[in-house]
Amino acid sequence: MLYQIQDGTVSLGGETILSHFDFEIRGRERIAVVGKNGAGKTTLLRLLSGQLQLDRDDRRACPGIQTARRFTIGFLPQQVFSQEGDSDRTVEEELLRVCPCKDTWDKERFLYEQEYDRLFTGFGFAKQDKQKKLSEFSGGQRMRIALIRLMLEKPDVLLLDEPTNHLDEKMLEWLEEWIISYEKAVVMVSHDRFFLDRTAEVIYELTERKLVRYVGNYSSFVEQKQKKQQILKKEWERQRAEEERLNDLIRKFRNKPRKAAFARSRQKLLERMEKLEKPSSEEIRPFFKEIIPQVISAKYVLEMEELQIGYGEALSEMLQKITLRIRRGQKIGIIGPNGIGKSTFLKTAAGLILPVEGKLRRGERVVMEYFDQQTASIESEDTVKEHFQSQYPSLTEKEARSVLGQWMFGGKMAARPVNRLSGGEKSRLRFAEIFQNCPNFMILDEPTNHMDIQAREMLESALRAYQGTLLFVSHDRYFISRVADALLVFEKNQIIYYPFGYEHYLQRLRRAVKSKPDTAKALLSGAGMRPEDRALMEEVKNVPQAEKGRFQRISTEQAYSEWKLGLAEEDVEAAAEKVYQLEEEIQKLQMQEIADGAARAETVKAVKTAEIADIAETTDAVKTADIAEAADAVETAESVEMQKLLLRLKEAQEQWTEKCIVWYKEDILLKETPDESQ
Repeated sequence: MLYQIQDGTVSLGGETILSHFDFEIRGRERIAVVGKNGAGKTTLLRLLSGQLQLDRDDRRACPGIQTARRFTIGFLPQQVFSQEGDSDRTVEEELLRVCPCKDTWDKERFLYEQEYDRLFTGFGFAKQDKQKKLSEFSGGQRMRIALIRLMLEKPDVLLLDEPTNHLDEKMLEWLEEWIISYEKAVVMVSHDRFFLDRTAEVIYELTERKLVRYVGNYSSFVEQKQKKQQILKKEWERQRAEEERLNDLIRKFRNKPRKAAFARSRQKLLERMEKLEKPSSEEIRPFFKEIIPQVISAKYVLEMEELQIGYGEALSEMLQKITLRIRRGQKIGIIGPNGIGKSTFLKTAAGLILPVEGKLRRGERVVMEYFDQQTASIESEDTVKEHFQSQYPSLTEKEARSVLGQWMFGGKMAARPVNRLSGGEKSRLRFAEIFQNCPNFMILDEPTNHMDIQAREMLESALRAYQGTLLFVSHDRYFISRVADALLVFEKNQIIYYPFGYEHYLQRLRRAVKSKPDTAKALLSGAGMRPEDRALMEEVKNVPQAEKGRFQRISTEQAYSEWKLGLAEEDVEAAAEKVYQLEEEIQKLQMQEIADGAARAETVKAVKTAEIADIAETTDAVKTADIAEAADAVETAESVEMQKLLLRLKEAQEQWTEKCIVWYKEDILLKETPDESQ
């Protein structure tokens, strides 16, 4: 145990922020602290950094804070370089302050500056920026410089308060990889759930002034918490039912002389019952049941052919003409840089903007709903409940309250005037209306803007349960990864259709960049096909010119199948490589144990022989047998490290088998796919 807090309490300004909580850091864990704004996450980081102390508590049996050894702590607060004189230093002066060999020019200094350069350019700075003063940089750039300084210090415990602020997608990915490979412990606070999903191994939830520990990343934490909430709710409901049963018995028999003793015993049982707290009504209620549209649309919801988008003469120069078919039931997320035409594309698809050129056809029986921040700007003097019931007068009051409660408008929230709702709350109300209409096609432009994490998770669960067709734009990477089953990647001069989720896209892109950085996009371009009915893209018109000839000679389905088989082969090779590496590690460890164990075996044998002979003269045969058995155990027991390696090898072999099965299935499908070019 590197660091531990037991039964700790922290107060600020006479107000208790954290009360009788436990917290620990084990080894090199990556720990994320999550909770509502104002719950005390930053306060916890300040306590860990030594800026705050635990409240004195004479009744606490333990020391409060315990550490295994002396260690260093580095803290990245949300406000950096705020002290007088900080802004007058150059970046180089600031970053060399933490160099352990700043006054020498040896190999260590050379290696330090190499890492310094790598970190500096990795966060988007030019080398000449080193000579600039800190005052010349924006707040976001200063935050990055402070983070680089901490990375160079390499503290035993790295504390990060919202480290993803002011970072673009490439920098985020770079930071994620660095934290994953960091050799020491990290404790972080962030609202970027995708970042936490990739980096965190342990989640501490700060709720009701206490910390609850969950092992796993953010997605695992959400699942565990939902299960826990369901169990608590059932236990509370079961206790309420038992209380009602006992009260009924007491009322029934308390006035009957022969049953009065029985009624009194039930009363005592009721009084001794440990009352469970009602689960918080603020917790979201995920949508578990499928949400099926009232009308089933045609097979193809939307078809575009040679479509050119834009506003009048201001054409979208960033994009080529689009040929696209969206199939019923698909959930497609759109990603790409700002200003490239994503929102224009959505408005055109929704019919709010006329195409400049080309054809746009909506399928039969398509019932569409469009959402953006303007459509969510509801203005009304009515309360939330009154407004919702005016939209759906056929609903009873109980039904309306049930729907609103599902969208986190229960109790007092339902009585709040619509005009007093925040932007995120108005968005939730708009989605309550959209899902009540239950269309079969939704087009959403940045649906999670202004929403807190709870609201986003609730919307994610609804969209995952939704069985209609979805086309949306979002910058929330976690939201995209949870909802989208396919992507449209908007890039300069082309749109790439990727037929898998966001996690798969990132994994594929990283592999492509590592293997052949200059052909990464070309490798992804082969994803612009679908195995069924030529899928979304009728023709592969977006691939680089060098690739076009190859794709035009074979059918879309066959090209797609070949591409998927290639992916499966890569997965098999990666899984096999992992198995080979583990086998090598085990072999090395075995050789080491043999070498180390030879002398130990002789020693154990001698000790065992001597002890057995000695004890046989003075004790009974049973004790002698025990000693012999213990000595045998010393000889035959495998090291803990070996057991771990063998377990990892077994898991790797199972994954290898699974990847081989996937490859085999893809190979069979490819052989069954007709080649239309022949």
